[in-house]
Amino acid sequence: RVAAARALDASDVVIVQHEYGIYGGRDGDEILDVMSRIAAPSIVVLHTVRESPTAHQRWLLDRVAGLASAVVVMTRAAEELLARGYSVPPSKVHVIPHGVTPWVPVIAAPTTRPTVLTWGLIGPGKGIEWGIRALAERNAPRPRPRYVVAGQTHPKVLAEHGEAYRNSLIEIARELHLDGDVELDGRYRDGAELAALVAAADVVLLPYDSREQTTSGVLVEAIAAGKPVIATRFPHAIELLSRGAGILVDHENPPQIAAAVAAILGGRELAAGMVAAAIEGSHETGWDEVASQYRRLGAALLRANAA
Repeated sequence: RVAAARALDASDVVIVQHEYGIYGGRDGDEILDVMSRIAAPSIVVLHTVRESPTAHQRWLLDRVAGLASAVVVMTRAAEELLARGYSVPPSKVHVIPHGVTPWVPVIAAPTTRPTVLTWGLIGPGKGIEWGIRALAERNAPRPRPRYVVAGQTHPKVLAEHGEAYRNSLIEIARELHLDGDVELDGRYRDGAELAALVAAADVVLLPYDSREQTTSGVLVEAIAAGKPVIATRFPHAIELLSRGAGILVDHENPPQIAAAVAAILGGRELAAGMVAAAIEGSHETGWDEVASQYRRLGAALLRANAA
């Protein structure tokens, strides 16, 4: 920790990415030892701000924010949660959106039927079971679309539980006689392969179980790719999809998911409107713009430190 702090302190400005559990200790609280040793101006980027944290998680986030020179959240929802439930001075908080690399247009390979896509690291809480069950609902579109789930099992989930979650999804598809409609692809894809996969999708589905998720990189990337999105009502989705880029559905609700998929696949004008809204809304999340905001914040901290 001492060596890490010394290396970071050699920088003009230090940026710490904070997420519970990625550092050692309870809820990752060993990050405090590193941050307390840093004298250079620091920015902490909060990836998760919980509405109902444990007492230790609330204390930890307050302490991390207290050690930082500035706090960045990626959504207005997270900013509101900080103001409402934590002891972080509002003057310290800055909203800078999750950055995304602009998607290069890709010519999708022709498919015989529409494709619904979920991608990212896989594990309990992703709600994929609800997406699978939606295909079996009476109001699901006919013929059925393919439901492609692409992504490796989350390393921590794999270490603790193996492939139990993925196997449970396979079993659900088998029980519902959807073996030929659901594809669980655990391969790692590089940027070009992922772009081709997303280009071939007609709808991106994010059926997450979380009611508190204030940041979703997959959501930002799907919007930047100009894809209609169906998502459960987690804070980041509510914030971004309210501009018209997709449809919000209740948690754990296969009939609503089925109805949303049918509406998008059966309505060209609706889908086209969502694509236009997605492209319009993605302009502010390109890495060039996001990096400029970080540079301006860093410069302001250096001026204040010099003064």
